[in-house]
Amino acid sequence: MGGLDELAPRFSLRKANLQIDSIGESMCLIARSLAVVGDRWMMLLVRELFMGTRRFDEIRAQTAMSPHLLSIRLKRLEEDGVIVREPYQDRPLRHEYRLTPKGKELYAVILSVRA
Repeated sequence: MGGLDELAPRFSLRKANLQIDSIGESMCLIARSLAVVGDRWMMLLVRELFMGTRRFDEIRAQTAMSPHLLSIRLKRLEEDGVIVREPYQDRPLRHEYRLTPKGKELYAVILSVRA
């Protein structure tokens, strides 16, 4: 009976071969949710969307994320159905980001983290 030490290798996030995508395929609802919003940048991004910040430059200014990192995170949230991208300007084409019903369900999570 090694207790938690026996489980550590199985759940260690430090292992090089364990990707966040494989966690997202888990049957566990918590693990799947963490695969979507499991890092601080994703939580900050979702927070900004709840606060009404919708445009790339505004989100970047509020979170201090690099443009590359923000772009990657926005694409991931869009692929996961948490946000939708809608054009607000044609020339040059620019988009704003809005929470989907799935994204709005994260409100309780944001409130809990804040508390």
